[in-house]
Amino acid sequence: MNDLATVLELITQWAWVGWIVLIALFLVIEMLTLDFTFLMLATGSAAGLVAGLFSAPLWVQVIVAAIAAVALILFLRPPLLRRLHRGEDPTPSNVEALLGLSGHVLHEVTETSGQVKLANGDVWTARTYGGAALSTGSKITVSAIDGATAIVLLATD
Repeated sequence: MNDLATVLELITQWAWVGWIVLIALFLVIEMLTLDFTFLMLATGSAAGLVAGLFSAPLWVQVIVAAIAAVALILFLRPPLLRRLHRGEDPTPSNVEALLGLSGHVLHEVTETSGQVKLANGDVWTARTYGGAALSTGSKITVSAIDGATAIVLLATD
């Protein structure tokens, strides 16, 4: 029993090292993710460290850290994310910009092969999805992108 008390006393005495390690770990992960979640966890850990500096028992330190982290994630993170994304260009790019784009068939498009020219001037390999072959000159609409292949449908207009 005396050994257990000694171990708990050592853990409580050196808890500040654990808090500093957690803070550093969370900050490194935050730098890799840039999502503000781990920044809030690092700040919660800092609150636990401060509680420990005021000689709070370890269980109080953990509760303080948890409450601070949850409060920050719920109340500070959403406005920070909104502010971060406020100036972004809402124009779709990459694959999202191609979805719904019209064009025409250059070489017959089947379920396995074909070629289309899109309205933006790009020429893509293409295939249909479970539909009939599309003949040269047919108007198409891009419904999906699978790797470097456009999945196309016959245009309805």
